[in-house]
Amino acid sequence: MTEHKAVIRVMTMEDYEEVYRLWMGIHGFGIRSVDDSREGVARFLARNPSTSMVAVADGAIVGAILCGHDGRRGCLYHVCVKEACRKNGIGQQMVKACLKTLKEEHVNKVNLIAFRENGVGNRFWQGLGWSFREDVNYYECVLNSENVTVYNP
Repeated sequence: MTEHKAVIRVMTMEDYEEVYRLWMGIHGFGIRSVDDSREGVARFLARNPSTSMVAVADGAIVGAILCGHDGRRGCLYHVCVKEACRKNGIGQQMVKACLKTLKEEHVNKVNLIAFRENGVGNRFWQGLGWSFREDVNYYECVLNSENVTVYNP
């Protein structure tokens, strides 16, 4: 595919199946068994009804971001664009839409996690001017052992 014009809009639960197929089609993408299930995404969108975005081109979802906040700090999850549609500004447009909405909700700072092995993602964030933090350690406590991550081949 060549040039892609995308419409960026708020993600709804009606988008779930298509977004899930997008996730499953991206090499190396990690899916959590509970958090990324229909029920998990429904909980996330209910808590954050206006901040997650999808990109639609030619009638299909070609990009998605789960975006939420706790009233103080925003977080971006699963930022992705269909591989054939990359390098057209779609990811940047979605990020811009998320940040605009977070700012409207008085959120002043946004974080995300990019795995070290995710060269494409790390170059994307560096290209947008996001700061890489070397002064913090990231810790995790898994409360639900059934919530495992499976990575696409």
